[in-house]
Amino acid sequence: MSDTLWKIVGNGAAVAAAMAARKALTSGWEATTGTEPPENPADPAVPWREALAWGILTGAIVGVARMLASRQTARVAQHVSGRLPEDARREPA
Repeated sequence: MSDTLWKIVGNGAAVAAAMAARKALTSGWEATTGTEPPENPADPAVPWREALAWGILTGAIVGVARMLASRQTARVAQHVSGRLPEDARREPA
C-alpha cells in the first residue's frame, strides 16, 4: 500500500479519534459539572475558570487521542506493508 493511502487512513483515524474524545469529554464535563461545556470559551459571559479548564482539557485530550490514533495507524501500516510510512519515520538529527 502506498504512503498516500496510509496518510488518508491515518488522518481519518485521527479525526475520528478526536471526535470520539471530544464527545467523551463533553459527556464527562456534563456529568461532573451538571452543565454543558462552554460553546464559545472566548465569550466574555463565560467565566475565566470554565473557559480555561475547557480549553486545557479539550486541547490535551483531543491531542492525545489524535496522536494515539496516528501511532496505531502507522503500526498497522508497518505490519501490513512491512515498512513504516514515510510520515511516521523519525527525522534524522
